Amino acid sequence: MIRNLFLVLMSVVVLASCSQGKVTVQSPDGNINVSFGLHETKPQYSVSYKGQEVVLNSAMGFILKDQAPLTEGFEITGSEVTSYDNTWEQVWGEKQFIRNHYNQLRVDLQETAEAGRQMSVFFRVFDNGVGFRYEIPEQEGMEDFVIMDEVTEFAMTDDHTAWWIKAYQPDRYEYLFTRSGISKMDTVHTPLTMQTADGLYLSLHEAALVDYASYTVVSMPGNKLVTGLVPWADGTKVKTSAPMKTPWRTIQIGEEPGDLITNYIVLNLNEPNKLEDHSYIKPSKYMGIWWGMHIGKYTFWESEDLGATTENAKRYINFASEHDVPLLLIEGWNNGWTPAWYENRMHQFSFTESVDDFDLKEVVEYGNKRGVKLIGYHETGSNLISYLDQVDDGFALYREIGIHDIKIGQVGSKLNMKEWHHGQFGVNYYRRILKKAAENKLAVNFHEPIKDTGERRTYPNMMTREGGRGMEYDAWSDGNPPSHLATLPFTRLLAGPMDFTPGTFDIMIKYREGRRVHTTIAKQLAAYVVVLSPTQMMSDLPENYEGHPALKFLLDVPVDWYDTKVLNAEIGEYITMVRKDKNSEDWYLGSLTNEKARDFKIKLSFLDPDKKYLAEIYADGADAHWESNPTAIKITKKIVEADTEMSLNLAAGGGQSIRFSPVE
Repeated sequence: MIRNLFLVLMSVVVLASCSQGKVTVQSPDGNINVSFGLHETKPQYSVSYKGQEVVLNSAMGFILKDQAPLTEGFEITGSEVTSYDNTWEQVWGEKQFIRNHYNQLRVDLQETAEAGRQMSVFFRVFDNGVGFRYEIPEQEGMEDFVIMDEVTEFAMTDDHTAWWIKAYQPDRYEYLFTRSGISKMDTVHTPLTMQTADGLYLSLHEAALVDYASYTVVSMPGNKLVTGLVPWADGTKVKTSAPMKTPWRTIQIGEEPGDLITNYIVLNLNEPNKLEDHSYIKPSKYMGIWWGMHIGKYTFWESEDLGATTENAKRYINFASEHDVPLLLIEGWNNGWTPAWYENRMHQFSFTESVDDFDLKEVVEYGNKRGVKLIGYHETGSNLISYLDQVDDGFALYREIGIHDIKIGQVGSKLNMKEWHHGQFGVNYYRRILKKAAENKLAVNFHEPIKDTGERRTYPNMMTREGGRGMEYDAWSDGNPPSHLATLPFTRLLAGPMDFTPGTFDIMIKYREGRRVHTTIAKQLAAYVVVLSPTQMMSDLPENYEGHPALKFLLDVPVDWYDTKVLNAEIGEYITMVRKDKNSEDWYLGSLTNEKARDFKIKLSFLDPDKKYLAEIYADGADAHWESNPTAIKITKKIVEADTEMSLNLAAGGGQSIRFSPVE
């Protein structure tokens, strides 16, 4: 009764303020305030945090094709504030139980002109950020319409420091991040992370991207950031009909960089789980011939060095079985691979026919006997015309032989050599395949994907995806500098899990002269804690793992977590994280740095104060250095407690990992 009374009183206050032209809503803790009003009949909003302006008055609305824009001439016809507080459980993830607590403001608008078109704006205000979306109800004249762009603005208070990737490049999201003031940005992808001079950390992204174009951020004069919807080939942005709702535009706010990592509003703004059967969704580590192909030991295509042979698959299965690695990925098993497979030529693959040297059913049966399941692989080459013609047969084959995991690639600058991966066409394609995979009990790993906007809450068979510059670039390019992995947690990884493919021990890459991984072995271990992925690869060749003392950590570290905490962090510089295993009382620590060596003192207050723990420590060796001595590693053990202060010593480009296990 008290809760219901609170909601009624809030509604009365808001409705009273409507007569003054502005409505407001606060976060549950009162720290974030969102104001919405009409300035000369134009809708605009603003956001403040603890009395400090975060987003200045910013425009809202749409530009439509062959219709007047929905940007002005409005009056407020109604508004309501409601509250919601619920804790829900993830099927898998970085935190098992997530609180979804917000106050919501709904504002109904109508044009004063004869057309009288209607639109509503919803704001959900959490203690650590804001989400807002538009809804256009069913109405005459809006049965079918085309959005040419949003005019949604984020008017920043200053020329904040930002970490960004330029949009509309041929390799999608697979680039290094640039750091600059927002005034120096190009049109960029989200998540867009910023640091203010006043000590706040902000991230702009979106949630629940369904049947809509993803948005980029366009930097305009005066520190204004504007949404730029990714277009269709014909130049339009979104083809839709009323009733419709946009994705949520999200603004995450933190006082420390780590606050962005433990911010779950993107997940909370997605619909709850729609899948009843979770039995096939099993977070796991996996191995594969992937790294051998990228470093040139094997080929994707049929040759004397073909990686996808029955014999080679069995060899990997034997190693995986001996070390209890439950999954194996074999690329190149199917017909259609050529040395030019990755070129933009509408390449043709078969998704049911094996190459002569690979017997799919024999490999699957052999793996089943040894406790190792095969991950299916579909590379479309971005030829979706061919893929959609075959996908039902391809999925049916996997269902028939008992495969429940699949990696799906979309290599190519554009889908069907025509449409952006992240326009409305691509958004709808990826969602269609994800749903179809669920119908066939397949858990998905998308490469060359649409960005993550939290749909893993709704469809938890959406396990992981690429969508960033991963380890493969170390195999055949100048590689990823040490700062890259120290930047990803605050940028790409704010969107969701990433198939970064860590775990390389042969850092100098004996098969690829002149190429190397810019890391130490200890940093590779730390990546398993820092980089979230419920399907986590052990990327290196079996012979590079065999007998190596650091292999134990790769086999021990889980991929599904009960809780996550950030102990220290600076974007692009360093991060120390701990995660608690979902299925035991163990905690795991991962700490890594950029090109600079660092020493930290950390307190273990996250541990149970009533228990002692065995700390298994994997640290850079005394003379380790990512350039001159990357393989030096020191492995020690000690007993610790919650009040223990530990020293972490990270070499230049290095890292450290620790497993904490309760002892009697």
